[in-house]
Amino acid sequence: MKNKTEGTALAIGQTVPLTIKRLGINGEGVGFFKRTVVFVPGALPNEEITAEITRVFPNRAEARVKRLRKKSPERVTPPCPVYEECGGCQLQHLSYKGQLKEKRDVVVQAFERYTKNNKKLTVNSVIGMEDPWDYRNKSQLQVRKQKGKVIAGLYGAGSHELVELTNCLVQHPDTNRVTKQVVKVLEDLNLSIYNGKKGLIRTIVTRVGFETGQIQLVLVTSEEKIPRQSLLVKELKKRLPDVISIMQNVNGKKTSLIFGDETNLLDGEEVIQESLGDLNFELSARAFFQLNPIQTVKLYDEVKKAAKLSGRENVIDAYCGVGTIGLWLVNDAKEVRGMDVIEESIVDARENAKKHGFEGKMKYEVGKAEDLVPTWIKNGFKPDVIIVDPPRTGCDDRLLSTMVKAKPERIVYVSCNPSTLAKNADFLERKGYEISSLQPVDMFPQTAHVEVVAVFHKKKK
Repeated sequence: MKNKTEGTALAIGQTVPLTIKRLGINGEGVGFFKRTVVFVPGALPNEEITAEITRVFPNRAEARVKRLRKKSPERVTPPCPVYEECGGCQLQHLSYKGQLKEKRDVVVQAFERYTKNNKKLTVNSVIGMEDPWDYRNKSQLQVRKQKGKVIAGLYGAGSHELVELTNCLVQHPDTNRVTKQVVKVLEDLNLSIYNGKKGLIRTIVTRVGFETGQIQLVLVTSEEKIPRQSLLVKELKKRLPDVISIMQNVNGKKTSLIFGDETNLLDGEEVIQESLGDLNFELSARAFFQLNPIQTVKLYDEVKKAAKLSGRENVIDAYCGVGTIGLWLVNDAKEVRGMDVIEESIVDARENAKKHGFEGKMKYEVGKAEDLVPTWIKNGFKPDVIIVDPPRTGCDDRLLSTMVKAKPERIVYVSCNPSTLAKNADFLERKGYEISSLQPVDMFPQTAHVEVVAVFHKKKK
């Protein structure tokens, strides 16, 4: 008997005809069968397919494409040979023009679903890339031994099998080249490879400075002692003379997190240098930095445009990280203050402000906005503009309420999830703010992700 779930007319293994209406938030095709929504990875809008149901839930189902009866004109052949197994990209089978169109539609759909007053909203065209490949400045690949061979890659979608990534098309070519050489060195020296329970080498992390060309290599190991460490370093330097920083990070825990707490210098520099516009940054092994520097400049320029600063405004940068957005705005602001719950980020933010000569105009503190902002206001600092760049879960009600009580003229919300942005927008709308613009930016071509810069201003009484 086929597995059926109450509330749907579908069963696992059943084949049904579907017309795909749109893309979902994760890049899957969305169709309807007898009013039940069906999500189909790999299917594109306006395609007619025969779908085989793979999972059934009370209010939805998942399926795979069994037969493509009518293709989208925007369907293309994915250039990556392991595209379907890897799962790192979701949209290589859609033309780039089609990706930008559908990402804008994902934003429109989110606001239609989660907000009431969406009829007047204008969602601008997505700001894309001239060349939507080779854009990621950092790779983090797991190392395993499969069939006697050392490989580096990512776990396939919903799988415990590692998919080897020797030439990832969205990575900067130098990260691919360095990783391949490191794998050869590990194999030649017959070093112990982590297998999920024991072994030494866990992960290869490579980062390149787009503007400076400087390269950093981090080997994540399960314990501090590396047998024949001097020989390993010698071979790495011989085969990769342009790598200026070789680091070790120790992570002995059984966890999905890449980094542990201990980081050691094996050879060269502790940091590499990178630039964004006129700003310079030192990147340590664990420092956060945007993965697509080319689009980051465009994103931050949109934030600056949205903030409309004249030199007289007090700005709060919530979820400030290492202070990159604040630095982008500080020349046009009276004062910038930021906060983050991660102490290392605040240390870096203060250092970045000092290095760029803005120590007197920028103040950073460890903590939550809901705790710090009321204290700042009580002590006479009234924000004119609040910038918020939250994680995918969006802002919680406490943070939203804190922003509303601060009564800034504008809130600039940088979102990496249109659904949580729309939900938060509905809250702000009810509390006296309305959206004046929505500008999507494509930070991660070939994937389903889309960033949005949303501007909220106080409603006129």
